[in-house]
Amino acid sequence: MTDTMEQCPHSDFCGGCTYQGIPYAEQLADKEQQVLRLLEKEGIAPDETAAIAGCPADSTYRYRNKMEYTFGDLVKDGPLCLGMHKIRNFMSVITVDHCQIVPLDFNRILGYTLDFCSQRGYVKYHKKLHRGLLRNLIVRWGVHTGELLVNIVTTTESSFDDQGWLNGLEQLALDNRIVGVMHTYSDALADAVKPESMEVLRGREYYIEKIQDLSFKVHEFSFFQTNVDAASRLYREGISLIENIEGKSVFDLYCGTGTISQIMAEKAGHVLGVEIVPESVDSARENAALNGLANCEFICGDVFQVLQQRSDKPDVIVVDPPRVGMSVDAVDKIASYGVTEILYISCNPKTLVKNLVQFQNLGYHVRYLRPYDNFPMTKHVETVVLMSKVGVEYA
Repeated sequence: MTDTMEQCPHSDFCGGCTYQGIPYAEQLADKEQQVLRLLEKEGIAPDETAAIAGCPADSTYRYRNKMEYTFGDLVKDGPLCLGMHKIRNFMSVITVDHCQIVPLDFNRILGYTLDFCSQRGYVKYHKKLHRGLLRNLIVRWGVHTGELLVNIVTTTESSFDDQGWLNGLEQLALDNRIVGVMHTYSDALADAVKPESMEVLRGREYYIEKIQDLSFKVHEFSFFQTNVDAASRLYREGISLIENIEGKSVFDLYCGTGTISQIMAEKAGHVLGVEIVPESVDSARENAALNGLANCEFICGDVFQVLQQRSDKPDVIVVDPPRVGMSVDAVDKIASYGVTEILYISCNPKTLVKNLVQFQNLGYHVRYLRPYDNFPMTKHVETVVLMSKVGVEYA
């Protein structure tokens, strides 16, 4: 898919793709300037700033490997919809059955599920009244294995025809293959999916993905990179910035399911991964065992609290925090180790710059910085930063 793809039919209402219809070169230039302006505003001057890395022309569309769709309606008491929240109107939902940043199979599964539920008269869950049956549809995809997971999320208010829905799913003509179908139950008041119980209707509750020469079991509710090929490139290029990881002790903080940890563990002496989400830590441990990596250790907990309790010191630190960035205490603790190199992988340039200012005040400077566009058409931009201890000389 390239810039020649027709205008998305959902772009007037869906808030997902803010750059829809804008030539890709202009998207890249705008995102790059966003990062550079933030750096300049805070007086951060990297030794080297590389041009933004865009996605190849054939992967600016159809790249997302996960979507969490919501049931609702576009207008009050209107026909049932299934898709994304309407831009600037969280109570309304627009059906996105022609979305261009997901595989075609996602649109097929969405369309079938919406028709199935509409024909049976199932009612959406009302966020204010806390009544109704239908909440979400979650679809996940193993890019390099062609495996699909499909999960319907409902309340326990009334029954749902699992077998009828499953039978229709299995008759769909798809490019990939469904390896797991689930029904998750949640009566939580929050709009976010909070699984209280889950039934596997067919197959399994995980898919297999491959990154470089490693295999990963991705469980239904564990975090995984949304654009696998772009993330793989970012990790590879980021890790290559470290002077020499061979045999070193590495702390991988905010490690998620341990993807970066395991890539580094193929050369590093020992990798400690720290992550606060229990499901992600479980997945990290399981996948390290799957890949035969005995030099990975994963701990579940808040980064600052975990580090406070440990006496060992790393040679290198890698951080990949969530969008909120790192706390002041966490940055203080990380800087206190005095390691010569810190690799920061960011998914939010605003919180990145805030953290960099603090690191700068604690004796670090930015040697290298490069933005990455891993999510074309959307507002999101990743950034890789290599920091060094002030006064350390490099060849």
